[in-house]
Amino acid sequence: MSKQPYCTVLGILDDGWAGLPDSSRHCLQSAGLIVGAGRTLALVQPHLTAGVSLKDMDGKLGQVPGWIQQAAADGLHTVVLATGDPLCHGMASYLVGKLGAEAVTVLPAPSTLQLAFARFQRPWQDYRISTCHTADAGEWQFGTTPDNGLYKLIRAIAEYPKVAAFTGPDNNPARLARALLAAGYGEEVRLSVAAKLALPDEQLFPDLSLEQAANLSFPDPNVVLVERQVADPRAIFGFDDLDFVQRQPEKGLITKLEARALSLAKLGLKPDSVVWDIGAGSGSVGLEASRLCRHGHVYAIEKNEGDAANARENALRFQATNYTLRHGKAPEGLETWPDPDAVFVGGSGGELAALIELILTRLKPNGRLVMNFVTLENLATATTALAAAVEKFGANWDVTQLQASRSQPILDMHRMAAQNPIWIVSAKKS
Repeated sequence: MSKQPYCTVLGILDDGWAGLPDSSRHCLQSAGLIVGAGRTLALVQPHLTAGVSLKDMDGKLGQVPGWIQQAAADGLHTVVLATGDPLCHGMASYLVGKLGAEAVTVLPAPSTLQLAFARFQRPWQDYRISTCHTADAGEWQFGTTPDNGLYKLIRAIAEYPKVAAFTGPDNNPARLARALLAAGYGEEVRLSVAAKLALPDEQLFPDLSLEQAANLSFPDPNVVLVERQVADPRAIFGFDDLDFVQRQPEKGLITKLEARALSLAKLGLKPDSVVWDIGAGSGSVGLEASRLCRHGHVYAIEKNEGDAANARENALRFQATNYTLRHGKAPEGLETWPDPDAVFVGGSGGELAALIELILTRLKPNGRLVMNFVTLENLATATTALAAAVEKFGANWDVTQLQASRSQPILDMHRMAAQNPIWIVSAKKS
């Protein structure tokens, strides 16, 4: 097979042949095989030379590299049609990965996002580019996991105030607007939608509220710019206890700020960590972890229905779209969760020893387990289980006793009021 490029990935917009430069037209007219989606093939077919072979790749992306290699073996050059810029969430990177960089030439057209930026007069360097041009993701629900087609885009919006996105027929701007409303966003977000770009019936929908966009039907194809006002950004870490909805009077389950800060530090979180929060209570540890692990995901479980409801409310307040909460009693359901990088145990439901062994079995190498206890009995159970696990799992562990006091006013002065002491048990799997 020739070492010269035997495949050209060629960008094209919906204005078809009329919008192509001479170099792209010549490439198409000299090709032996042209591959593309049905709609893009139809744009160029009337202008092609007789005898050229056409292959519709709709639903057959995995077969395309084989088609190209077979054509090269037959001495034919292949042109693959892609919308806009094939290296901007397009298929060029996929083909380079399959065929090698030396086999592929890329001739880009302007990206449809570039056209949208021009139409709305937005400087595109300010935006994060993402996509939801995937299979039908369904409507966004609380606790949606990373396998959902909207997840990547929703997380980009959580992290960046300006996001530009390729949409799809199913995952369209209206569905995105409904997803953002369900995730706790409101008037601070605006959507600008550009539809049928480069066509005579092009339509623009600037600066829509989420409520407006959620109820509109947009022509296909389209792209969307998402702009979120961040006038008063909240901290990434270090929330006050009263920032969380809790059971009242003060019998709700919440890990206090001082213990929460030390526990999160001992979890050794990374931006992409998968975290388990067992016995989530009001969700304080898991929700702060979700902000630290902005490219990861937190899976939480809480057996008390009232506390689980509060954790859900807190997740909406925090707009925590990388947080999944299950109402139930561990270890039920944990088998469906991905293996964790870090696990926090705030409550065990009386099955602590078995739970520790299960966690250490599932924990990734160098993963960390952190547990909080206020009773001597649970501390003894945990340390006994960890001592037995040293040889089996190679787990190193330690215990920290935390005794914190907070100032309280007394007349025109202040005194220190002690909180309950807490034991923080940490283990690292080697």
